[in-house]
Amino acid sequence: MAGDEAAGAAAGPGAGSAGGYDGKCVFCRIARREEPGTALLSCEVGEGRRPPRCPGGGAPRPPPPWPLPRYEDLVCFRDIKPDAPHHYLVVPVEHMENCKTLKTEHIPIVKRMMEVGKAVLQKNNFSDLDDIRMGFHWPPFCSIAHLHLHVLAPASQLGFLSRLLYRINSYWFITVSVMQMCFAVGFRLQAENAVFF
Repeated sequence: MAGDEAAGAAAGPGAGSAGGYDGKCVFCRIARREEPGTALLSCEVGEGRRPPRCPGGGAPRPPPPWPLPRYEDLVCFRDIKPDAPHHYLVVPVEHMENCKTLKTEHIPIVKRMMEVGKAVLQKNNFSDLDDIRMGFHWPPFCSIAHLHLHVLAPASQLGFLSRLLYRINSYWFITVSVMQMCFAVGFRLQAENAVFF
């Protein structure tokens, strides 16, 4: 909605998509590294890029001996028109229309999207996870028909228009926490059973 959805509109529902890929969808092309102008950020979760210092301010601890979890089914990149100092998009590689089409079996991917969003913030030296906003634009208020999680921080620094675009409990933006509550009580987010907030 707010410019994140890069120049070039995405295809309509099902147009040109086969096997989870829609060649007309800019987010599908970004996820497959077909858009060289978009830098992808690491989707590793766990400790940040720099190991924490030892107690007393000593030398940094060595990295863990095990590999950090990395989600190959997700990509993350900066919004092209950021509405906050930190504004990232977490996108599934497989083409998924939008948050309205999510079902209970999609809960794990939404949780992974949240984990990646928080990890990217921490890797970019933002640690106040109480001052973030994560959510999805509710159709028809998305200009790219590919599921993408907005990760904005600090939420306290959103401008007037951005506070409207990413307003909690609005008809056009659903936070991850509200979506989780819907799943917990058994609401389906599909179009025929639309739940507006």
